[in-house]
Amino acid sequence: MKLSLLWIGASTAGPQSSTAWLWRALAACVVAAAGAALARAADVKPVAIAIHGGAGVIDRAQMTAEREASYRAGLATALDAGYAVLERGGSSLEAVVTAVRVMEDDPQFNAGRGAVLTHQGAAELDAAVMDGEGPRAGAVAGVRHVKNPIELARLVMERSPHVLLVGDGAEEFALEQGVVLVPNSHFRTELRVRELEQAVREEQQRRKPAVPPGPGTVGAVAIDRAGNLAAATSTGGLTNKQHGRVGDSPLIGAGTYANNESCAVSGTGQGEFFIRSVVAYDICALLQYKHLPLAAAVHEVIHGKLQRLGGEGGVIAVDRDGQIAMDFNSGGMFRAVRDSRGRREVAIYR
Repeated sequence: MKLSLLWIGASTAGPQSSTAWLWRALAACVVAAAGAALARAADVKPVAIAIHGGAGVIDRAQMTAEREASYRAGLATALDAGYAVLERGGSSLEAVVTAVRVMEDDPQFNAGRGAVLTHQGAAELDAAVMDGEGPRAGAVAGVRHVKNPIELARLVMERSPHVLLVGDGAEEFALEQGVVLVPNSHFRTELRVRELEQAVREEQQRRKPAVPPGPGTVGAVAIDRAGNLAAATSTGGLTNKQHGRVGDSPLIGAGTYANNESCAVSGTGQGEFFIRSVVAYDICALLQYKHLPLAAAVHEVIHGKLQRLGGEGGVIAVDRDGQIAMDFNSGGMFRAVRDSRGRREVAIYR
C-alpha cells in the first residue's frame, strides 16, 4: 500500500521524479524488511542442551582408560543426538527426550537397559519429563516392562489428564498407547547382577541400607530457538532397593522441573535427600523470586541446603537466557554440554 501511494504521487511529477520516488520506495521496503528480520532474529534464543549420566563416588584412580573412554563416548552420543534436534529447529522437549532415550538404550547407564536391580533381582524404572511452556509434566514409576520409560512419561503428559502413573497402571496405559514392552530380563546385565550380589553381602555384613550405584540416573535439560525450556530424567534407582521404592527422578520439583519463567533442572544423587530438599524446584524458585543467577542458585541448593541434610549429588540446569550450570557436591558427575555459541564439553571429574 505504501509503495502504491508513493508511485501515485510520483506519477504526477514527471518521469525523472517518478524514477527517484520509485527507488526511494523500494529502499524503504528493503529497510523495513531488514528491520523485521532483525526483530525476528532478536527473538531467536541461543539453543543449548546439557545431559548427565549420574553423580556419586567416581574415583579417577580406579577408572581404567578404556572405561572412561566408553563413558565419554556414550555421553557424547546422547549429547549430539539431543543437540541435532535443536539445531534443526526442533523443540527442547523433543531434544531432552531424544538424549535420555539414547542413554536408556546404553547399558553403561542406570536407566532402561542396564538399570540396577532391586533386592528381588528385578529392574523397576522411573522417569519424568517437564515442558516449561505451560508448564506441564508427565512421569512414571515402578515400571518393569517399558523399554523406554521416558517415552511413556511423555505420553502421560500429552495423552492423559494425569501427571504420574505407577506400576501396573502405568504399564496398562503403555499397552493402550502402543509403547514397546519387553521382558524384565531385557534390562538385566552381568554388571548389575554382580553389583546386586555385592550390595547384598555388604548389607548383611554392615546392616546398612541399599547402596547407590556408580554411573547412575540420566537426565537432560534444554532450551530451543523459541526460548522454551524442558527437562527429562530417567533412572533404575538404587542397587538392592526395596521393591516399590520411588526416588526423586519422577517426582516433579524434586528431581525434575522446568518453567519458562525461570529454568529447567534434572538431578542425580541420593533421591531421598533430593525429595526432602525439593531440589529442582528450589533452584528455579531462587531464580524467579530471589533473582539469583543460575550458577549461584544451583550452588546455594547443592552445596548449602542439600549438603546440610547430608545429601550427595548434583544437577544440570539451563535458564531462559541459555546459561548452563552443572554442579555437584560428590566425587564426580558424568556430564556434557553443547550450545550454539560453540561450547561443547564432556566431563566426569571436578
